[in-house]
Amino acid sequence: MRLVVIGVNHKTAPVALRERLALVGDDVNVALKQIEAFTDGSVIVSTCNRTEIYALVPHTSTSQHVNGQLSDSQLSNVQDVKAADQSSSNNTFSSSMNISSASISAHITKIKTWLADFKQLPLVDIDPYLYVHRDTHALTHWLRVAAGLDSMILGEPQILGQIKNSVHLAQDQKVLSNQLGWIIDQVFAAAKRVRNETQVGAQAVSLSFAAAKLVTQIFDDLPSRTLLVVAAGEMNRLVATHIAGLGVGRVIICNRNPERAEALAAELRGPNRRVDVRPLQELPQVLAEADIVSSCSGSMDLLIDKTMTIQALKRRRYQPMLMIDLAVPRDIDSTISRIDDVYLYSVDDLQHVIAGNIEQRRQAAVDAELLVSQLVVEIDRRFQVRQVGKDIQQYRACTQGQVDKLLHESIAKLQQDDVSPEDIITELSRRLTQTLTHAPSKLMRKAAREGDSELLDFVVSGLQDAHRGH
Repeated sequence: MRLVVIGVNHKTAPVALRERLALVGDDVNVALKQIEAFTDGSVIVSTCNRTEIYALVPHTSTSQHVNGQLSDSQLSNVQDVKAADQSSSNNTFSSSMNISSASISAHITKIKTWLADFKQLPLVDIDPYLYVHRDTHALTHWLRVAAGLDSMILGEPQILGQIKNSVHLAQDQKVLSNQLGWIIDQVFAAAKRVRNETQVGAQAVSLSFAAAKLVTQIFDDLPSRTLLVVAAGEMNRLVATHIAGLGVGRVIICNRNPERAEALAAELRGPNRRVDVRPLQELPQVLAEADIVSSCSGSMDLLIDKTMTIQALKRRRYQPMLMIDLAVPRDIDSTISRIDDVYLYSVDDLQHVIAGNIEQRRQAAVDAELLVSQLVVEIDRRFQVRQVGKDIQQYRACTQGQVDKLLHESIAKLQQDDVSPEDIITELSRRLTQTLTHAPSKLMRKAAREGDSELLDFVVSGLQDAHRGH
């Protein structure tokens, strides 16, 4: 398949090294152009948890067009790569699927050396942390990453979007070959199947996402619902963003600091969402307007007590309320959980939910890994069928060239005096027969010599079937 991946992630390298190897911003565009000089296309995936280079090893030597693009040290392995490439292409016809192991290894070394030079780090310092996969192992790794099976948070969906962004960057730089583009399409389709056909991403495993999940379990008709955000800190910002993203029609922000509240309001406002900012002292009045309450203030005192909640319920005519208390110490009186029509969840309650969900994801990951293995086999088979078409074209072109040569020689002889056309045609027929039967005869002798009875039977029966077809 010629696919290789070289990289580091949160499992193999500390954050200090991942920071130094990160490829972001303009670095990615420059890197893609430089890697293009010695690959058949590449994609760079760089996030807070991983930096990976996915690339296709080229069929032929890639030293051409390299001068002026790479440093002297990056050029040092070109001759080794060229020699490895030539060793795998001595024959007139060679399968597009058969690239020598030495050639692939040489290109992997080249990519490693390039990465070290590009980031101005000694290769000896980063090599112990780099992992390398090739061919179907590289495909398996890419699919596991895209499906969230290799993420720090098992099953998280963000990585697939990050990979798509990386692919768009490669497309913008015009460094994607047709073959790599085909592989990428297969990876995206397979990752979608893994997420749709297993439960690996079905359960919430972050506080903010778990809070949003609770909202969907308790309320429908979200555009008619109101979210009350008590305190505009980072945790509440994440919760509010997730819940607002569900389509909640109104958000009220109560905060001591009006500037921070206005900043959060600006993030949450949308064409179908109204966002109001109120001072924290108005909390008792606005509580009755809220269907959903998320509080995380850091205050040492309760902000919402039982009496305030009962009064709010009366004004709401006892319509249900969901209260999420993410604060430690707590912002909401725990005795409120005994009130009918109020669903109160503390940070510990959410952690218990998350812990159970993580275990469910781990169990679902077993099914997901099995599906990944099956999908890789399917993709590899489709790849082989796709590639053999090119091999057949190349084989036919090679054979046609030999036939044309023999025909040209025979026509030239026919133009000579004192020649027998019958003899020339007979000789042409004999040489054509030798030419067309040479390759299968050589393959049968090789199979017999090596004791490969299955291959021998396959070739013989295939040729017999072909002759019967005529």
